[in-house]
Amino acid sequence: MSEILDLAIVGGGPAGLTAGLYASRGGLKNVVMFEKSVFGGQITKSSEIENYPGVVEVVTGLELMEKWPEQAARFGVKQEFAGVKRVSKTDTLFDVELEDGTLLKAKSVIVCTGSNPKKSGVDGEDEFYGRGVSFCATCDGFFYRNKEVAILGGGDAALEEALFLTNICKKVYIVHRRDEFRASPATVQRVNKNDKIELVLNSTVKKIYGDVSGVNGLIVVDKEGNERDLQVPGIFVFVGMKVNNEVLLQNDGSFLCEMSKGGEVIVDINMHTSVAGLFAAGDIRAEAAKQVVCAAGDGALAAIEAIKYLETLH
Repeated sequence: MSEILDLAIVGGGPAGLTAGLYASRGGLKNVVMFEKSVFGGQITKSSEIENYPGVVEVVTGLELMEKWPEQAARFGVKQEFAGVKRVSKTDTLFDVELEDGTLLKAKSVIVCTGSNPKKSGVDGEDEFYGRGVSFCATCDGFFYRNKEVAILGGGDAALEEALFLTNICKKVYIVHRRDEFRASPATVQRVNKNDKIELVLNSTVKKIYGDVSGVNGLIVVDKEGNERDLQVPGIFVFVGMKVNNEVLLQNDGSFLCEMSKGGEVIVDINMHTSVAGLFAAGDIRAEAAKQVVCAAGDGALAAIEAIKYLETLH
């Protein structure tokens, strides 16, 4: 692979696969997608997907993504099982350094490496992941319609998701280890005024428990050591996100393009970063909706813009 790539796509989730499909179908002849783990991305770990447009049946994330790599390959996308260590730029070309030391050149790059929710480390979190433990209220909130649920966390994401869940659930407990929140004052005010939300402050989750059918509840402990059993079928964990931005980190410790305070890539409405020819799509970009259909849309738009960019180089 010594030739110069028209487009290198870093990440093979919904954004990356859609970008590859649109780029190759749009006329680019030398498109390579790099994925170090599994094509399909983080969504392949989800046990139930029922809100992807056009997919009527409830499917697993793995089932939803099963045909995406095949479709992209049909139009000529080359898919490489390889990790990308770093993307940098020299003059008008990008250097794509693989984890095995291979160095490739590309005229344009779309970064779709996504992000991963941070785990709380609570006992039972891993055991019941996908069976009552979730990291996405907009994805899984519907399964708890008219039921009680709990949220672990105290930042903006936790409180905003709690407010979202009040539109679906009977009651929402917010378990937070402090007596005040890190969220914006306006969001905190909305939470305090919502009758469906009960605050469980100065408390930590001792364990999440359940059986073969899933979560039955969680034990919380306050700062005095008093235990309380919240008997809920679902718990949503929002203790932060880990943005997979390492590929943009340069040798001098700076990032290749402009980033948000949270380490997400700042893009304009067309997925352009601050560096010409570099695009970002999906969960790695700032203000991403963290939904499969949105990531796919990002990828399509990024590919269309990459084609336009390459036309300016001719």
